[in-house]
Formats: sequence, structure tokens, C-alpha cells
Amino acid sequence: MPETQPNESSESEHEDFPPSLSSSFEPGNHSQLLQGPINIRSIALTGLFLYASLLVMYVAKAIMLPVFVALFLNLLLGPLVRGFEKLSIPAPLSAGGILLILISALTFGIVQLSTPASLWLNRAPQALQQVELKLQSIKSSVLEMGKATQALEHMANLSESRKAQKVEVKTDSLGGLLIDWTTEFILGLGSTIILLYFFLASGDLFLEKIVKVLPRFSDKRRAVEIVRGIEGNISSYLVTVTSVNLGLALATSLAMYLLGMPNPFLWGAMAGILNFIPYVGSIIGLGAVTLAAAITFEQMNMVALVSATYLSLTAIEGNFITPYLLGRKLTLNPVVILVSVLFWGWLWGTIGALLAVPFVASLKIICDQIEPLNSIGEFLGR
Repeated sequence: MPETQPNESSESEHEDFPPSLSSSFEPGNHSQLLQGPINIRSIALTGLFLYASLLVMYVAKAIMLPVFVALFLNLLLGPLVRGFEKLSIPAPLSAGGILLILISALTFGIVQLSTPASLWLNRAPQALQQVELKLQSIKSSVLEMGKATQALEHMANLSESRKAQKVEVKTDSLGGLLIDWTTEFILGLGSTIILLYFFLASGDLFLEKIVKVLPRFSDKRRAVEIVRGIEGNISSYLVTVTSVNLGLALATSLAMYLLGMPNPFLWGAMAGILNFIPYVGSIIGLGAVTLAAAITFEQMNMVALVSATYLSLTAIEGNFITPYLLGRKLTLNPVVILVSVLFWGWLWGTIGALLAVPFVASLKIICDQIEPLNSIGEFLGR
């Protein structure tokens, strides 16, 4: 009897751990874990593969950006096409109609908002001077601390005898840069629309190809389940986020209108678009609205009220509405979001920053659906 007691205690200890963890605590397994061979060659190849992939994505930005944008829009609009197919409307016809409506709405929005946006951009230099004049009272109190900097100024005057060489930097003209940006935008937009049409019109063509390639029926069924689950969750996420951002745009437009801000729909559209970039987008929008309010109103309390209203709307959306609608399963790690925004913004510019959060959310959904990648999905979540 005394010999069986240690075995019973060890079994009770193993029951406190999951099977995958308890097996690793077997007496003979810890040495295997510590003495497992590290394949340096595979690590080096993986590093080279990642480096090559990043290099290709950076160099081929003009090609890959339309592809990724079209893929996400396909996941967003795909349920509509399948809904029309249930009504016996062919996918190519419904895809063309959806794109026609989308292009018309986008063109109308650009035409309506381009004029006030350009006016505000042209007024930006004068606006900064006006804001500086309004803040003279605050600035004067800061300038009283100039005595503390007199020693530094004296040291700087000692080096005035040394004439610095003038360096002239030749840059392209603003008109040439605008032409290049406009041409790049039009080409990218056209490529995205064409790709999106073929993605929507093809329907389940790629899924059917995957099913045909797989040999066993169980693999075919599992592939369909995984693809449908990933597609459904990503579509749900994109629809939810887009709906929330549209609601934020309408609420911001109404609030700016009630506060007497000019061009309220411009600020609402800005808030909705920038909200695709969490944290960073809210800061940029808050700065733009505060600057516009400082130009519009003479009273500083009105400027503070406009800023507080914008900040309150974005805070309510980010801390309550979106987490409630998405649930804990699709709530992302804030640190991962910020790193993703910085990385994709560096890699692909503004469009990359806008796609950063959908990228992370899609990766989390894929990892949650595939069992060997569940640990990565847990790391990406909050």
C-alpha cells in the first residue's frame, strides 16, 4: 500500500494540467524538450523568406495594393452578391450593379467634399498664423522664461562668426508631385475596381478549385468549413467596422453642425475614414478639428467644446460601441494594433495604415479557425 500513494498523488497533479501540458511534465520528457535539436538552416531560410517577402511587398506596392484592397472589398460585398444569386440574379450582373452604385457614391462624395477640403488646405498657412495670434496670451507667459535661455543664446552667438555653407536642395515642383500622385491614385483605383469585379463575379470559383485538388472527402469537407468560417467571420468584422464608422461619421457631422462648424459633412467623413486607423486616426482628426475650430471661433471655450465633442464621440465608439458589437473574440491587442499600423503605414503609406487593422483581424480569424495556429490568435487578441 505505501508504494501506491506516490502514484496516486502524481496522477492528481497531472489532472490539474491540460493533457498537452501534463505530458510535457513526465520525467522523461523535460530532457527531450531541453535537448531538442535546433535546425539553424530552417531558421535562416525562414528569415530569408520573410525578408524576401517584405522586399517584394515594398517593391511591388503598385501591384499588391490593388489586390489586397480588392480582396477585402470582396469579403465585404460578397454576401450581397450571394444574396442576389438566391434571387436568381447572375453573379456578373449583380457584381456590375453593386460596383456601379459604389462608384457613383464614391464620385459623388469626392465631388462634394473636394472643394471644401481644398479650401481648408489652402487656408492652412494663414490658419496657423491666426491660431498663433490667438494664443499670444498663453505664449507671453511662456516667453517670460527667456532669462533661463540667455546663457544658451550667448553660446550660440559665439559660433556666428563661422559661416555655414548654404546647401540648396532641388526638389520636384508641387504641380509635378500632384500629377504623379493623381496618376498613381487613378491607376490604383482602376486596377482595384477591375479586380473587385472579377472577384465578385467569380463567386466560389476558387473554393471549387481547392475542393477539386484535395484527394479525400474528409479533407474537402474540412477545407470548405475552414474557408466558410474564415470568410464569414472576416465579412462580419468588416461589415461591423464599416457600419460603426459610418455611424461615427453621421454623429460627428450632426455634432459639428449643431456647434456651428462650417462644412460639417467634411469633418464627419474625415472622422469615419480616420477611424479605420485606431488611436492614430483619432489623434489626427482631433488635431484637424481643433485647428479648424480655432480659425472659426473667436472664443477659446468654443474651440475647447468642439475638441471635447469630437474626442468624446471617438472615445465612446472605441471603448464601448465597437468592443460590444465585435465581442471579445474579435477584440485585438492594442499593442499589436499600433505596431501593425506603424509597419503597414511605413510599408504602403496611408492605404497600408488603413488596411493594418483588417490585416490583423483577418490573421486572428484565420489562426482561430486553424487549430495549430490557435496560440498566435490568442496572442493577437486582448
